[in-house]
Amino acid sequence: VQLQASGGGLVRAGGSLRLPCAISGRTFAMYSMGWFRQAPGKEREFVAAITRTTGSTYLADSVKGRFAISRDNAKNTVYLQMNSLSPEDTAAYYCAAKIGPLTSGYYDTRTYDYWGQGTQVTVSS
Repeated sequence: VQLQASGGGLVRAGGSLRLPCAISGRTFAMYSMGWFRQAPGKEREFVAAITRTTGSTYLADSVKGRFAISRDNAKNTVYLQMNSLSPEDTAAYYCAAKIGPLTSGYYDTRTYDYWGQGTQVTVSS
């Protein structure tokens, strides 16, 4: 199983980016998906998660109202739409996959079975 995140870059405060993460190797619909981020010197933190089938989503309080997670099972891809970006959103963003249904620990890195390589998002003021 391989996860490939992309779409990162440099953007001004207030701008938007969309990060796709493609998964290969097995049936995408088997996986619950999540996005995490890690800024220099900080721990990796939860950003968003989406269930396998119903498409129910969960967002960190810090991104509610600005970010959205979605998935396209036909394209084996999960997306993180980021709007109204601020310098505090600067981090490496990682997608993650969990086999089976999402659990109450969706915000915990230990919940996930596979990780992508990360894509850097830098927001200038």
